[in-house]
Amino acid sequence: MQKVTIPALHQMKRDGRKIVGVVAWDYQIAQLIDRAGVEIISVGDTVGINLWGQPSPLEVTMDQMVLVCQAVRRGTERALVSVDFPFGPLQEGVDSAIRAAIRLVKEAGADMIKLDGAAAFPEAVRALEKAGIPVFAHFGITPQTALRYGVDYAAMQKGAQVPAEMTEQLVAEAKLLEEAGASLLDFQNSGPIVGPAVTAAVKIPVIGGFGGGPWLDGRMRMAHAAIGYAASAADSTADAYANVAKITLEAIGAYATDVREGRHIRGQVPT
Repeated sequence: MQKVTIPALHQMKRDGRKIVGVVAWDYQIAQLIDRAGVEIISVGDTVGINLWGQPSPLEVTMDQMVLVCQAVRRGTERALVSVDFPFGPLQEGVDSAIRAAIRLVKEAGADMIKLDGAAAFPEAVRALEKAGIPVFAHFGITPQTALRYGVDYAAMQKGAQVPAEMTEQLVAEAKLLEEAGASLLDFQNSGPIVGPAVTAAVKIPVIGGFGGGPWLDGRMRMAHAAIGYAASAADSTADAYANVAKITLEAIGAYATDVREGRHIRGQVPT
């Protein structure tokens, strides 16, 4: 099994082959994702909201990100493991960012560090690249960005035309991050107009998570969203790749029935 490398991802872009990324937070899921042959496993700070029920991603701590990344690292052999900074180290300055990144590489086993809002911190991207730590740089269109250009955010997500100056600005940000040494870009809400323009403007791969599309070099999706793991998925009619929540609800219900009716439970050898 050949380990995925950043040069290999750059070659995939040159060859026109799509890069597959999945967000994961635990050892078991990481093993399955790695076995499926994806290129990137991203340990996102969304773990706080989606797995632990925290009301805000701002509550996630550095210690928690280290612990979660360690679990994913143990379950991963082939894919590149990227990990998000929690809120704080990047905003506190370059020295803080370097210390945090070194800890995530040494203690958590990360191959790459993902910086949210990286376009506002090119000096941190440069410093990490100089320190030999690959950067997955996030940027893109937020509700605040859309408001600045007088664009209807909801309409834009559905493919509405965006101003030429917005496209020019995002292309400039992508080029800035590439020049600063970013290894990959995570383009939020790329859309079918700006997305292709940015993808063509840089030599490094442009991956889309939230609001991405097939016009980018690859896609990123939460494993728990793809398989319908969240409790809310049990009642959802969305076209996910599976509905693990519904299966789990039915399975635990069947287990409870067996226990209450005095039957042997499934998967356990009777004694």
